[in-house]
Amino acid sequence: MIKLVSDTIDRQDINALVEWLQQDPIPRLTKGDLTKQLEEKWAKKIGTKYSVFVNSGSSSILLTLAALKESGRLKNNKIVVPALSWATDVSSPMLLGYDIIMCDCNLSDLSCDLKALEKIFQQENPATLILVSPLGLVPNMLDVTNLCAKYDVTLLEDVCESMGSKYQQQYLGSFGLVSFFSMYFGHHLSTIEGGFINTDDEDLYHLLLMIRSHGWDRDLPKEKQKELREQHNCTDFDALYNFYVPGMNLRSTDLQAFIGLRAIDKLDRYSRIRRDNFHFYMNSLTTNQLDLIERNGDYVSSFAIPIIHPQRKNIIRDLQDEGVEVRPLIAGNMANKPMWKGSKVGLENCELIEAQGFYVPNHQDLTTQEIKIIVNIINQYKNENRNIIYK
Repeated sequence: MIKLVSDTIDRQDINALVEWLQQDPIPRLTKGDLTKQLEEKWAKKIGTKYSVFVNSGSSSILLTLAALKESGRLKNNKIVVPALSWATDVSSPMLLGYDIIMCDCNLSDLSCDLKALEKIFQQENPATLILVSPLGLVPNMLDVTNLCAKYDVTLLEDVCESMGSKYQQQYLGSFGLVSFFSMYFGHHLSTIEGGFINTDDEDLYHLLLMIRSHGWDRDLPKEKQKELREQHNCTDFDALYNFYVPGMNLRSTDLQAFIGLRAIDKLDRYSRIRRDNFHFYMNSLTTNQLDLIERNGDYVSSFAIPIIHPQRKNIIRDLQDEGVEVRPLIAGNMANKPMWKGSKVGLENCELIEAQGFYVPNHQDLTTQEIKIIVNIINQYKNENRNIIYK
């Protein structure tokens, strides 16, 4: 079988973990000092001041949107979410009572179609945008950030599928107010389950720490704890169970942080392999309706290879017959899912992806011979729409 993903936790990691677990005394397994070390290492890697380690990439979205509501800094309740995204990009704002506006994708890097996005900004005046960078592809971050600045929209980056990708030599996840990363099995790096929130905003960082852990102040710097306790006339003893904001428990563990500290050191090597595979695919595929490129100065740390083809059904059958794992192109059009009750207007590109889109494997253990098998299957089917011009 040619697997869609390959585990990034290797035998050396397991051996090191076992040795760590066998220490005497037994190391702390719940969130502790290793989690803090991991957060500092990840923030430095991406180029932000702060990072918060949580139990999943999806939790990073939920926690951030809850913190933004609690902060009172949003000008209104409206949020723009790409129709080509993941379930929790949509369900998290749904559960928190945001007013969601779906945006169509483009067909060059699969992020938001900028003409459609500006039209939404003009007509709806939203407070927030979740920009998803699908499958390691790199949006035009200059145009996106300029649009957000022009229309006073808070930019949130979902980089769960694009860890290691760069726009003009700057990591995705360092452009918005907040960014989200996933450390789930099969993503660029893994801590079994886990995720990060990155930001440069100190006040928001402190709020994220509190909401992550029930709403108490235990994870805050000492001076911030003192300020809150004085403000609310709270003794140090009562502060043990005092809750300053509505909170949740979205913490991860030091066991996962131990794995994560080793994982970060692998990112550059894995990203290079994924990028090389991406170039090989792009130079070999002749019938993919998508013309995906890497701009000068960008770096595509490819998660998987997206395909649009009118012969999708036949290609998927042939791939599966050869033992190749294949999936729908993310989730197609999120506006077509049963959970969505809102508008489906103006999502033509996502409709095309829903009907003809799928993606094929790319990971750090994929061989050139395996890529050739995949490419040969796809290329045997002609595509009369191969040379259409995309917006």
